[in-house]
Amino acid sequence: MYYVQGETMEVIAHHLGVSRSTVSRLLDRARATGIVRIELTQPGGAGSIEGRFASLFGVRAQIVPVREGATEIHRLQQVAGVAAARMVEITAELAERRASEALGAPVGAGADDAGMGGAEGCGRGGLEAAPGPGGRGVVVGVAWGTTMSEVSAVLPARQVPGVTVVQLNGATDPMEMGPSAGEVLSRVGHALGARVVAFPVPAFFDHVATREAMWSERSVRRVLALARSADLAVFGVGSVVQGVLPSQVYEGGHVSRADRVALRREQVVGDVCTVLLRADGSWSDIALNARATGPTPAQLARIPRRLCVVAGRAKAPALLAALRARVATDLVVDDATARAVLDLASAS
Repeated sequence: MYYVQGETMEVIAHHLGVSRSTVSRLLDRARATGIVRIELTQPGGAGSIEGRFASLFGVRAQIVPVREGATEIHRLQQVAGVAAARMVEITAELAERRASEALGAPVGAGADDAGMGGAEGCGRGGLEAAPGPGGRGVVVGVAWGTTMSEVSAVLPARQVPGVTVVQLNGATDPMEMGPSAGEVLSRVGHALGARVVAFPVPAFFDHVATREAMWSERSVRRVLALARSADLAVFGVGSVVQGVLPSQVYEGGHVSRADRVALRREQVVGDVCTVLLRADGSWSDIALNARATGPTPAQLARIPRRLCVVAGRAKAPALLAALRARVATDLVVDDATARAVLDLASAS
């Protein structure tokens, strides 16, 4: 129970009706008599799960072991805790690197003034990244959804100077119970001591023309420019195939019945930042994406670090599609889902 199922000594003691010290002695005896043997291996080798993800998808994978039989909620919480720590770690690394680079460069050197799609640059009358030590601070782009809500809820508090957190994709509040994009953004900003920039547009526009009109507005262009100058993007993966924990893009009232029919016709398996994907990772010719508000895989690829967080075997097809679209540089995923993705990749 301790080694295979990951139970604590307290839980085992309660189950067996003995004291915690008795459980500890039994574990010591098991190791001493050879019933249990502990071997140390170097993680990330060519034959490991991490190594296979690196060779197949070019991604740094962190595999989270979750005991067999755990609920999907527990699985998500385990992954979210690891991802939250990793997110803060990467943010701090980027901030330290930016500060070190600034010591040998003029203040403001290296600022990214270029926006995507004709958007105004962040340093030219648009939204500027918060200043860090010696120059431009770090910009963290954050998506929303069930997974990101859990990640934001367990972020360790670490004040990182000069961080700006920007919402990557639009979202209205869900029609029914579900995570709010505003709550996710607020939690991340509070944990990092960061300035927060919201993106007040819907997840999907009803009409392509409306999106094009909104994208021409200076206020929207400024947010787009800031998001696309991000140093780090953090996001989950939505799945059309619903597990115990639903993907909010499909269950939160963000797509209509007609949209759902179109998704089936287009053979969509999931989304990243509300940009829809097929199993092979293709996305550019899916009609509904012309009304989506999140960055495309091509736009995400311009962000240096991209942390993808996924929990739950039902999301394996959508995660495989996302990896084939090369949306991530870093991945935090539970072990069962990781194996399911590799099985799907081998089968295809």
